Amino acid sequence: MFTQKTTHLGTAFRQYFKIVPALTKELKYEAYRIRHSVYCEDLQFESSRPDGFETDEYDIHALHLLIRNIQQDTFTGCLRIITPPTDSPDWLLPFEKTCADTLNRAIIDPVKLPRKQIAEVSRLAVISSFRRRKGETNSPVNLTENDFNSGPVSRFPYIPLGLYYGAVELARLHNIKLLFLLTEERLANHFNKLGIKIEFIGAPTSHRGIRFPSMVDVSKTVLNLRPIIRPLYQAVARDIQTGMRKAGQLPESPASTNFHAPNRAAR
Repeated sequence: MFTQKTTHLGTAFRQYFKIVPALTKELKYEAYRIRHSVYCEDLQFESSRPDGFETDEYDIHALHLLIRNIQQDTFTGCLRIITPPTDSPDWLLPFEKTCADTLNRAIIDPVKLPRKQIAEVSRLAVISSFRRRKGETNSPVNLTENDFNSGPVSRFPYIPLGLYYGAVELARLHNIKLLFLLTEERLANHFNKLGIKIEFIGAPTSHRGIRFPSMVDVSKTVLNLRPIIRPLYQAVARDIQTGMRKAGQLPESPASTNFHAPNRAAR
């Protein structure tokens, strides 16, 4: 799947990109601008806003991430993790509402797993100049079979993978056990090839196309990192931990200081 040229993915990632936790109002505004560009202007999934920010009622309950292109000194993508408020046990994540009739509720049984240990990944977006290829303009992020074939390192999908691994690390630091999302089957299959195991947990639903309610187990994802992918994950994790530490927001827990998951053989 990967060529010899991609064996130093962490080094290559650091040459071009940096993951930035959006911990300030200004950085969150950058994420909202990217979302407006992608979801309102390009894809027209949402109505355009006069202020150029795409926001909703879930942002106040979310952790936000950005990815910055170092060479161009510009933010190129974003993602958020929505966390249920601890004082509202009946509060539902967006996918729980959208998939109310098709979701396997036993998986998110609050008796088995407290709601403070679950979250939803959403609003993954990459600006058009970094995602647009011929015939691929109708999705906020693109992956194709060509991303896994032999070719230059620059073809490797650093942006979507960096953002998704950023979501996993951010969840790990906040002791979130399961990440839920709505995803296309094709995109889920591509992420599975890249080492992010996305498990479907219900029947497909119509939401900006056909989407499956899906789940990512945070600890299993980290523990089962392929050796070739591990340096990339560590680069992303280091960016997030550094940003949170500078902002004084790194959680004081074993998860925040002990990232020593064992290497696992490639599968």
